[in-house]
Amino acid sequence: MNAADRFDEYLEHLASGLGHADRHEGLRGYCTGLMLPLARKSVEPMAARVDPAHASARHQSLHHFVAKADWSDPEMLLRVCQWVVPKMDFSQGGWWIIDDTGFPKKGRHSVGVARQYCGVLGKQDNCQVAVSISLSCGQGSLPVAWQLYLPQEWADDVQRRAKAGVPAELSFATKTEIALQQLRQLLADGAPRHCVLADAGYGVDNGFRQALTDMGLQYVVGITSAVVVWPPGIEPLPPLPYSGKGRPPVMPRRTEQLQPVSVKALALSLPDSSYQTISWREGTNQALSERFAAVRVRHAGGNTGKARLRPEQWLLIEWPIGQVEPTKYYLATLPADTPLNQLVDTAHRKRPAKSARPEACGWPDASAAARARP
Repeated sequence: MNAADRFDEYLEHLASGLGHADRHEGLRGYCTGLMLPLARKSVEPMAARVDPAHASARHQSLHHFVAKADWSDPEMLLRVCQWVVPKMDFSQGGWWIIDDTGFPKKGRHSVGVARQYCGVLGKQDNCQVAVSISLSCGQGSLPVAWQLYLPQEWADDVQRRAKAGVPAELSFATKTEIALQQLRQLLADGAPRHCVLADAGYGVDNGFRQALTDMGLQYVVGITSAVVVWPPGIEPLPPLPYSGKGRPPVMPRRTEQLQPVSVKALALSLPDSSYQTISWREGTNQALSERFAAVRVRHAGGNTGKARLRPEQWLLIEWPIGQVEPTKYYLATLPADTPLNQLVDTAHRKRPAKSARPEACGWPDASAAARARP
């Protein structure tokens, strides 16, 4: 079977989830446009290339399919997964990658557009942001959950919501709340409990990490240098004895001698012998490698619920040669006997945000996500 036949077979599989047959041609035109070598993958240049003799009419039909046609985004993403996941090789393990992708935008009328951090640009700018979860293996990754982030200013603006067609039931949720809801739904649908990978935008949230543990999921997540931990061999005193009145004390006690430290301070205090040069993947020209150290620590701040001594976990530190201090830190709940090279390999399994762009798997771009369907 040649590439054109395989593409037709794939589109037939997707089209069966659209409902009305009138939407099939819109799907074919849009996906064909995504596959073409166009500088801009919006509907206008797609229409001009797909049907140059009737560009204006095709533009209208494609725009209607993307922006107004009543088809289910989750159903389409499910069909992409049904097609791709059976072809993925999980013999060496699998990972859930949580990420968000920014779509630079001009103006203020596209749903969710606001001045916020845009990973594509690496700075604050006008953009939309979508939270995604991708299923990853050694071959690559596939988006399996995708939701537009609705900033607070949008969620609270009734007139703006109504004009843009934002569903009334869609309320404000932080990116971590969106990601956790997506994960819970995946697990409820029978998805496997792979290790979760996320950057510091998610990993610094203690409540997020605790929620992953409560779901029975291991994680390797980025954190900032300011996160506070109990170093190896140092723990607080147990809570005060119960007096018999009120609630029993649960807060571990600190003294002048027993104090937690930031992960940066801990990293700087380790001897040079703690750091090893580890290679984790072949790059374009050479193997990717840096210096790493890993120690067992307990998180010491930001307790949620009852204050208590946290279980031990790995602190992975990345300190490139030539840098005056470490550049990256990770917390990981992989087993205590996990080798350093496996910790490093897992931490670097997370792909850059651009690899999770939905068009890689036939999923419509931000213009479709902007419909803000819950």
